[in-house]
Amino acid sequence: MTVERLTGPGWERLRALRLRALRDAPEAFWRRADEEEASAPAQWRALLTAPRRAWFVGRDVDRDVGLVSVGPYHDHPRDAGLWSLWVAPEARGTGLADALVTTGVGWARVEGFARLRLWAADRNAAAIRLYRRHGFTPTGAVGTFPPPRNHITEHELAVTLDEEAAP
Repeated sequence: MTVERLTGPGWERLRALRLRALRDAPEAFWRRADEEEASAPAQWRALLTAPRRAWFVGRDVDRDVGLVSVGPYHDHPRDAGLWSLWVAPEARGTGLADALVTTGVGWARVEGFARLRLWAADRNAAAIRLYRRHGFTPTGAVGTFPPPRNHITEHELAVTLDEEAAP
């Protein structure tokens, strides 16, 4: 397994992988496949060219089998978010999820972010174990998915990247 950064020309790979993730694990993501399917090519390209944002793909020989994104966290300029982590069923248990998280953490640290934050659905025990292995701890923030999936609860987790700059 390898991890590589996607750039603008890789928008079709991003689209295919993201839609596959949303179909495979709809209760793990805020967005739904039907919401993102209609996005124009320019919108997918924009995801790959947004400032201070990176998309990484996990590959098994010649197939894309994993995805993660890292970028600014809402209105917290010193924090980054880890978004859209997904590993294809056939690649689970290979260490790819750990490699994607490690890559995301490393990229955020190099970019100078003080903290990396994410949201994990409470039912997603495997993801929570993965994030805890990488030092993520609960922040105390709790939320729900938007309707009609507002029965899905989630918690925010974070890891400090820069002790001196952390809040």
